[in-house]
Amino acid sequence: MAWAASAGQKERLPANRGGLNGASILTPVREERVIAISLESVLESPAAAGRDVTTHAAGPAGALPLSAEMLTSQPSGNLFGLSQNAGMGWEAARLLDPEFLILSTHGGLRAEDGTPIALGFHTGHWEVGLLVAEAAREFKLLHAVPFAGACTDPCDGRTQGTTGMMDSLPYRNDAAMVLRRLMRSLPTGKGVLGVATCDKGLPAMMMALASAGPLPGVLIPGGVTLLPETGEDAGKVQTIGARFAQQQITLEYAAEVGCRACASPGGGCQFLGTAATSQVIGEALGLSLPHTALAPSGQSIWLDAAKRSARALLRMHQASMGVRDVLTPGALRNAMVLHAAFGGSTNLLIHLPAIAFSAGLKRPSVDEWAEVNREVPRLVDALPNGPRGFATVQVFLAGGVPEVMLALRAGGFLDEGVKTVSGETLGACLDWWRESERRREVRKRLKELDGIDAEEVIMSPDRARERGLTSTVCFPMGNLAPEGSVIKSTAIDASLVDEHQVFRHRGPARVFITEEAAIGAIKAGAIGHGDVIVLICGGPKGAGMQEIYQVTSALKALPHCKHVAVLTDARFSGVSTGACVGHISPEALAGGPIGKVREGDQIEIVVDRAGMVGSIDLVGDADGVFDAAEGERVLAARTAREDLQAHPALPDDTRLWAALVQASGGVWGGCVYDADAIVGRLEKSGGD
Repeated sequence: MAWAASAGQKERLPANRGGLNGASILTPVREERVIAISLESVLESPAAAGRDVTTHAAGPAGALPLSAEMLTSQPSGNLFGLSQNAGMGWEAARLLDPEFLILSTHGGLRAEDGTPIALGFHTGHWEVGLLVAEAAREFKLLHAVPFAGACTDPCDGRTQGTTGMMDSLPYRNDAAMVLRRLMRSLPTGKGVLGVATCDKGLPAMMMALASAGPLPGVLIPGGVTLLPETGEDAGKVQTIGARFAQQQITLEYAAEVGCRACASPGGGCQFLGTAATSQVIGEALGLSLPHTALAPSGQSIWLDAAKRSARALLRMHQASMGVRDVLTPGALRNAMVLHAAFGGSTNLLIHLPAIAFSAGLKRPSVDEWAEVNREVPRLVDALPNGPRGFATVQVFLAGGVPEVMLALRAGGFLDEGVKTVSGETLGACLDWWRESERRREVRKRLKELDGIDAEEVIMSPDRARERGLTSTVCFPMGNLAPEGSVIKSTAIDASLVDEHQVFRHRGPARVFITEEAAIGAIKAGAIGHGDVIVLICGGPKGAGMQEIYQVTSALKALPHCKHVAVLTDARFSGVSTGACVGHISPEALAGGPIGKVREGDQIEIVVDRAGMVGSIDLVGDADGVFDAAEGERVLAARTAREDLQAHPALPDDTRLWAALVQASGGVWGGCVYDADAIVGRLEKSGGD
């Protein structure tokens, strides 16, 4: 019998529950329905299909609004563009209205009633076409000519634990390149409106917009999906396989909660993962209008943002204001501050430097990230950080980005003089927000709908300290990570942190070369209390710097999960929890000492959540224990493990990406393509 557990209730287990050795694990979950398809149906068409073919048409009515000066001075492409615009049905008399490009990551195909004809990769881009249409209608109403193009994006949730994850991070650069090419392919365009939502498409869109320079550009965040009325959010539901394998839930329960986790058809996930954090960062940079990040997809307040963003883009054009006027060092610093205050995904440590690079700004260093995270208090209680863990739509109703900014402004953390795409300074926007009816209405609505006070979701610094909220990101160094690593310190179980806010873990290394091997050991119960999972060859050269949420989520299913740590040269999903250290540099396949760890080595992890410093060190081997300095000497004397290798399924496309980003500053440089650095290396190599 299907049922749903209430909050805090343990899922009930039937007597015939499945498990790792149960037959239900081996039963195929997908049965293909075989439909006979004849050769005739493939080759033949109805006879009438050929009778409707024509070879000529009358063409559009009217005439192009040309002048002799245009014919003698304009490039042929501009003139032919007018012919094509007329051919697509635009009113001839309005062909010389200013042209604006709307780019999106829309995916899938919807019928007029919203039902699917062809699915998208994820809910995040399923409804963004509605935003494109709303903005286009507004442009037309304001006597502008809208163009629309799309470069869709994959889903990290869909590719978790699969070889598709090896294309995830590399895809971001590909998409940014395509979007930039599309921008340049409308040379008569006066500005660009970018519509995107999720983990790679949204950072790619921001990278493309950042490169616009003098051209106006506005970002419309694609919003978030709603929580199910009963069941689990989209983060927790990704652990149903591991929990079933550990005999914690029934097959019926897994099927039911899995069906309704994405409770509404569009929008990014309900937790503060990479998708939601990227929306926050876009608004924090000033690229989006105030209070547009994290809006509920498909609802009127979400659609309204598209209409107002179109107006904002026209206003920027009229004021001769470009993206370069918005993306400044001050805006970049504000974005880092908001990342810390929200407790955002560590993947933005890769994406924000890439946006900065695209804008021609200095990329933030690890030291700068560490400084911001030491200074800036975390003010937002959102999934997955807690302590209560509110959904992203509830953060939106509590006031979202501008509400957090009000608290940060009071503490002197923000540069209020930076410009935003509204055309006004950040300070002016916050003055508006503080007194706005919109602010009063959304906060009131949160109380009416869910009985939640906005102050419980977005707090003042004093209240946040009282509730035990600590800063977000720490960058441990040590003999296993001489170039650094990252841990979301808020994700460490609070019961493991001492009275001085220090986490300490020492345990034996359990080394895995592939994610598949690690997840197999976890599901088989082969990982014990105190172990340190060392998952290597997951960096750019090994597996495209894959995201290993499947591992961290599976650990949550273990009764002793909080006593297991993870070290990896791969990266984590923003919804990951636990003592998980990623981005370890250099990666194993680039000669990093993490590639010299042996099974059973003693590893010590220390994270000071108050001072925001940490270390990861080899402190023992089969011959005994020693200090970190001796561990460094032991590692220097060792050779790399003989089993180090790139994943057998690593695509050549990703191998090329890894080589290019390594030449461009690597992971800490944002995994970008620095053309000058790459060309310089190639020329130097050719001369040797």
